[in-house]
Amino acid sequence: MSRLNFDQLLEAGVHFGHLKRKWNPAMAPYIFMERNGIHIIDLYKTVAKADEAAAALKQIAKSGRKVLFVATKKQAKQVVAEMATSVGMPYVIERWPGGMLTNFPTIRKAVKKMTTIDKMTKDGTFDALSKREKLQITRQRAKLEKNLGSIADLNRLPSALFVVDVMKEHIAVAEANRLGIPVFAMVDTNSNPDNIDFIIPANDDATKSVEVILGAVCDAIKEGLEERKVEKIDSAAAAEEGSEAPKRERKSKAKKEIIAKEDEEALNAKVASKFAKEEE
Repeated sequence: MSRLNFDQLLEAGVHFGHLKRKWNPAMAPYIFMERNGIHIIDLYKTVAKADEAAAALKQIAKSGRKVLFVATKKQAKQVVAEMATSVGMPYVIERWPGGMLTNFPTIRKAVKKMTTIDKMTKDGTFDALSKREKLQITRQRAKLEKNLGSIADLNRLPSALFVVDVMKEHIAVAEANRLGIPVFAMVDTNSNPDNIDFIIPANDDATKSVEVILGAVCDAIKEGLEERKVEKIDSAAAAEEGSEAPKRERKSKAKKEIIAKEDEEALNAKVASKFAKEEE
């Protein structure tokens, strides 16, 4: 069954594209018609492509890998932050730090710097500094938190990128393409879908539209994470059973040996008493 329905998409305005004069011809297969100079997106294709993307993201989440959400435009910021946090995934909603993927070790150093400042605050080193130094460090920490706080838990490159508005986030898409990281994106009629691996043709300018598409995607990720938990529990139970089986075998073997020994002793005692009677 599909994760999205037509009424939901129509209500959210997912079908509204850009003005005809702003269109990108590469988006022609996903355009249904033109009305009052505005392109209308084919919602049948939106539903099909959203399901395809959701299935792929579910598998990524199930395998325990990370998906990085990217949306720096005003309409999508808050929605992306909430949705990504709900599924425990990293996100970028402020300025995209150039080289975040292609120069990942440097970005990790900046995140470590933030951790070092936190340690200084806890162990009392921070209190020993002068007022000016404290102010400088506090400002630096605030700036790092704003730009990199949401990716503090990202210890290695993400396995996928989910982008809202590929034109605005073209640097992120280019970096992902260079490293072979699959890109999932909401693509409007004015964008180029050629560099996107999983296209979701949709209106990327309306908050409601972004919310509906991200809701379906995050539900799929949640399912993948839950399935991963269940599999872990099952494998742990199976391993426990496997370790208990040899113990049972050892116990039963030891029991048999004790019984055999007792039988042997009883037989020996019987033979000895018989010989004693004959001698009398």
